[in-house]
Amino acid sequence: MLITKNTYGVTSVFSNKKTYSTLQIGEARGSSLDRTQEDKDKDFLANLIRRPLFPEEKEKRERKPRVMSRRTKTKIRKKVIAFSRLHKKLSFLTLTFCNQVEEQKAVKVLHKFLDNAAKRSKDFQYIWVAEKQTENKVFENNIHFHLITNKYWKIDKWWKYWLELQAKFGIVPRETSFNPSSAFDVKPISGNNIKAIANYLTHYVTKNESEFMCQIWNCSKKISRLYTEFYGDIGFVKKLEKLEALELLGGERKVYVNDFAATHLIPLNKITLGLYGSLDEKNKQVWNMKESKGGSHV
Repeated sequence: MLITKNTYGVTSVFSNKKTYSTLQIGEARGSSLDRTQEDKDKDFLANLIRRPLFPEEKEKRERKPRVMSRRTKTKIRKKVIAFSRLHKKLSFLTLTFCNQVEEQKAVKVLHKFLDNAAKRSKDFQYIWVAEKQTENKVFENNIHFHLITNKYWKIDKWWKYWLELQAKFGIVPRETSFNPSSAFDVKPISGNNIKAIANYLTHYVTKNESEFMCQIWNCSKKISRLYTEFYGDIGFVKKLEKLEALELLGGERKVYVNDFAATHLIPLNKITLGLYGSLDEKNKQVWNMKESKGGSHV
């Protein structure tokens, strides 16, 4: 029996019964809710084992750079699309620093900013990625952040706060007369425009090959809970073939075959997104779950 694994714009067809049983048909995956207590215990033990015994050993380990893997980039793309399926009005926010900043400190500033935004906003949710400013010759390779949020930002208010927050961490302009007007940049994006959603954040993700001495990305708890893929039977591919025959696919369907699977790349548009309705319905339920105590961060 053929099993399909379906996510936004990508379907893989498997025939390996040992790996993909019929019990998985219709099952959604990709949510942090899938993690069992056993998984959490394993993570805790793994972190405990990796914890250094001496301060100097800890310092050496913290210097190990991080690079965004292909798997992480794919995960971010899927989370962004799932998020946009639930919100028709989103914002693309870019946060830059007014001076050179150490990367771990930059993440601390960002976390403080997000905490404050969450306190002042109802149901504030976000996903962020770090990037280096390769075109900035003054602060070359300085870290900055791109975010997609479900918040409307009053630019004057939050721009001022972002600069004040930097100053509290000792990050101030080199010249007192310098007015970093672009430090807080916001662009509205429509959840209906799937191409724009994919292009905004995933553009920075896919080209991101930089090494960082800090956390590279994160998202709020509700976004981490969103499901991003589901298992089905060959009927999903037949639906694609039918749309293609009627010239309703909206583009070319590309198929890549290897020893393990046949992977179909599918154009994303209003018609093809309807094929993922089961994910949308499940994610609506997840989104409306009552928040447990402990904040909005993952």
